[in-house]
Amino acid sequence: MGNTFGRAFRVTTFGESHGGAVGVVIDGCPPRLPLTEEDIQVELDRRRPGQSAITTPRQEEDTCRIVSGTFEGVTLGTPIAVIVNNKDARSTDYDDIKDTFRPSHADYTYEAKFGVRNWQGGGRSSARETIGRVAAGAVARKFLAQERGLEIVAYVRQVQSIMSVVDPQVVRREDVERNILRCPDGAAAAQMIALIERMRDDGDSVGGVVEAVARNVPPGLGEPVFDKLEADLARAMMSLPATRGFEVGSGFAGLVMTGSQHNDAFYYDEEQRVRTATNRSGGVQGGISNGENILIRVAFKPPSTVRKAQQTVGRDGTAITLEARGRHDPCVLPRAVPIVEAMMGLVLMDHFLRHRGQCGAR
Repeated sequence: MGNTFGRAFRVTTFGESHGGAVGVVIDGCPPRLPLTEEDIQVELDRRRPGQSAITTPRQEEDTCRIVSGTFEGVTLGTPIAVIVNNKDARSTDYDDIKDTFRPSHADYTYEAKFGVRNWQGGGRSSARETIGRVAAGAVARKFLAQERGLEIVAYVRQVQSIMSVVDPQVVRREDVERNILRCPDGAAAAQMIALIERMRDDGDSVGGVVEAVARNVPPGLGEPVFDKLEADLARAMMSLPATRGFEVGSGFAGLVMTGSQHNDAFYYDEEQRVRTATNRSGGVQGGISNGENILIRVAFKPPSTVRKAQQTVGRDGTAITLEARGRHDPCVLPRAVPIVEAMMGLVLMDHFLRHRGQCGAR
């Protein structure tokens, strides 16, 4: 019913924004992987609300508990369940709008589909659901790092029209974490933060782009035709709240090139490995990884909840002028960075296990 992602590495998230808890069940994780709650908590801390002046002020510790699937610090090969209790829910913030369809939210569409909805904080459509994704992504990324030395780094590339200058081949996690925006370009980050603060003070919001790179990806991941690696990456990213666009490699910029300009020429390196001189393909050709870095970009729209007055309607058809209350992000990008990393990790983990099962270790 749309709550499960992956085939060999299957992830099912559960919970609502103002319910008792949110979490995830992970099925297909290989046994004997060293795993503790601390491995997951470090990523949840990067995603959690209230971490800076440019994120939602909702105060949640987001402390996780592993309740199944591990024993004496290692995975058992059985389903891993991770749960995070909601502690700072303020459902009364939504009492006045429980019968209102908020502009560009999922209020109307959920009610149109199910005939019922949880109006407290958006319920299941809230970005709080991504806690489960980040927890599962932490497990996937630990396995891939241990097994292949694979690393994933995401960062804020653009806020509205302000662009950063970042080299995805060399950017490090430490560079990303140097400021509250998670943009490695310090000069651009300062301008971006100032813009977000102006939007927040004006009761408005702003969007932008998160870029992510995966390094040490083995060649051969991905399937022909419908399960192409970039297709699954696109599906993963476009399943995230507030996403509106996806690019891999050169993306839309490749449209202005000729074929001869865009092609990635092959050569053998000193270790006699097949490499490409350029990487406009973004590490994927024919839907299968070629061993180069995988580079993607994800566009996020401005958050829909703003304090500015907007026109909408209620369930009974009454015209309403809405001025939203509650605690919301003026820009989702800083907290989206670890979520994009998590989803990229889930896709690569799933395809790694599928490739290993089909073709054996190489």
